[in-house]
Amino acid sequence: MEAKYLKKALQAQKTEITEHLIYLNLAKRCKNHGNADVLRNISEQELKHAYFWKAHTQIDVNPDQWKVFRTVILAKLLGMTFVLKQMEKREGTGSCMYDELAAIFPETKKISAEEREHEKAVLNMLDEEKLKYVGSIVLGLNDALVELTGALAGYTLALGNTKVITLVGLVTGISAAFSMAASDYLSSKAEGDALAKRSALYTGVAYIITVILLILPFLLLTNKFAALGSTLATAVFIIFCFNYYISVAKDLNFKHRFLEMTFISLGVATFSFFVGYILKMILGVEI
Repeated sequence: MEAKYLKKALQAQKTEITEHLIYLNLAKRCKNHGNADVLRNISEQELKHAYFWKAHTQIDVNPDQWKVFRTVILAKLLGMTFVLKQMEKREGTGSCMYDELAAIFPETKKISAEEREHEKAVLNMLDEEKLKYVGSIVLGLNDALVELTGALAGYTLALGNTKVITLVGLVTGISAAFSMAASDYLSSKAEGDALAKRSALYTGVAYIITVILLILPFLLLTNKFAALGSTLATAVFIIFCFNYYISVAKDLNFKHRFLEMTFISLGVATFSFFVGYILKMILGVEI
């Protein structure tokens, strides 16, 4: 075997044995027995693929233990659906590398096809609580981002220092979080949703976390304009992270959602900034 093909074959072997351990570990932690069985089947398939490459390379390859550990932790934090879809999009072995190897190993086409089928099967079966309540999380995040960034921008010009802005922002944010959670509960209950309480909980928690992250710069910085800039940057970062997660987990367009949500949040903040200045001038308030 030529050196360049041996290198690619060893890379494929390492990927297969690593993914075998990833799927095996995810199967052990999966509470749904049906999904766990599918994950174990995929794990066994990946192990067979690793043995296929070992038969050709005649070299033992150690798995990437750090990748296994990192993936399992991410699955615990962000959900199995997100992690598996991310693997499918960015780290799967059914790639152009296999197309190159197919020139001397025709079996790789079958391996690639098998992996796509198995990955598709498991992704279609997965149904996680985190994704069931995405609507509630979106409601909490979106409302907090739009309302609080706008309010904080207005307060920055209307009020005197960061401590006052922090106090007023926290009162506004916490009150709005409870109000939004209550509204979500009542609307879900009116629609006959048996899980209305849990839906409201997700909405309220998403709102509260967003409030804390947006107000934090005003607690840490003394210059209110620097704090506002940090808050707006934090808002864009939250929008980026959340929309990336949703776009991967639910196969949605990331760019469109990210730009739309960012434009709305920053647009409201800019408008509120000038409203705060105008009201301060008209009312002659100095705090």
